[in-house]
Amino acid sequence: MNKAVAFAPATVANIGVGFDILGLALDNPGDTISAEFSDTPGVTVAGIEGDGGKLPRDPNKNTACVAGLSVLRAAGSTQGVALTIQKGLPAASGLGSSAASAVGAAVAVNALLGEPLTRDQLLAPSLDGEAIASGYHADNVAPCLFGGITLSYGIEAHQIERLPIPRGLSLALVTPHVEVATAMARAVLPKEIPLKSMVKQTGSVARLIRAIYTDDLESMAAAMEADVVIEPARAHLMPGLFEARRAAKAAGALALVISGAGPTLCAVCASHETALQVVSALEMVYAELGLGCTARAASVSEQGSSVHVSEGA
Repeated sequence: MNKAVAFAPATVANIGVGFDILGLALDNPGDTISAEFSDTPGVTVAGIEGDGGKLPRDPNKNTACVAGLSVLRAAGSTQGVALTIQKGLPAASGLGSSAASAVGAAVAVNALLGEPLTRDQLLAPSLDGEAIASGYHADNVAPCLFGGITLSYGIEAHQIERLPIPRGLSLALVTPHVEVATAMARAVLPKEIPLKSMVKQTGSVARLIRAIYTDDLESMAAAMEADVVIEPARAHLMPGLFEARRAAKAAGALALVISGAGPTLCAVCASHETALQVVSALEMVYAELGLGCTARAASVSEQGSSVHVSEGA
């Protein structure tokens, strides 16, 4: 094999109340990473498309390159690899862009080498890549790598749990054309949380997990929206948050929450048809606000990152 191409899906981190521990993979959009052998040692950037020239070409600062190099080291390989990164996810959008680049590169490089590492063993290299953008937490990386809805109570593979996907769950997402850097979104979070808020937040997380296991979409949605810690601190960074929530619910959504660090908003719906109606309603909200946006219906992807194409020598 002299070339491997991997797709890494967008993700919705936190799922409302599960800050840094919960996430889900989307069936669209995502990043596509191509890996080819190179005469240059280590992992280098052959090209980046779709990023508007924003991503670093320096391998030491590029999440994909850092993850790819970590795979080479874990596999004991001295091969040089060049990556071509096709960004389907905008940076600072709340859709797990940096995680997708890291996971896609890890999967592609591993496939190029003949898959010496298991999927579980790709978690650490993927986190190495993600860490240079937003630190060591698996709320985006885990669903991107493994697919589905994931609970991460640590950063090792045995600390990642895949949760069931409730029947009928469909999502409507809207990304206003503004950037909210993860560092900025973390900087506004409270350093201390009152005991009463902690009790309410943990209770909502427990309710959310139970609702997921019992196929109770209404209870799941209510729990997701019961965030008393993160959303109140970040709401001012999300243009149109409250207008979008009202419009989404009027169009049939059960809830609307911030996706990751935002500004993408994610509405929970009970059917694909409802999600399409909510997409239209969300587009209208931002048109009235005079702000461009990208809106789409999506479902939870069970697969996670996958090898799209491999070519023999």
